[in-house]
Amino acid sequence: MADQRQQASGQTEHAFRVRQVTNMQASWQEQERGKEGLFTLQLILDNGVEEYILEPHAEDLEPLLKLFATSKHTTFDIGRKVLMFSNLCIE
Repeated sequence: MADQRQQASGQTEHAFRVRQVTNMQASWQEQERGKEGLFTLQLILDNGVEEYILEPHAEDLEPLLKLFATSKHTTFDIGRKVLMFSNLCIE
């Protein structure tokens, strides 16, 4: 019975690896002179425990930055590659 609980717990931990986004660095890289560049957002997770690089399309960058600015608590599910923005003011 204890082995089953440990196995179930391990599967849950493996399925959901959620970390808090504690810092972020944005950059833009020229790809070809006069052509669209490449935006990257380096997510610093749990004060440097892990990092993850996002490469959003230019049209996604502005809404993402607005969500980061509005959210008081942002988390990132590493396995599912999902950003979750909490405590958004919707009024």
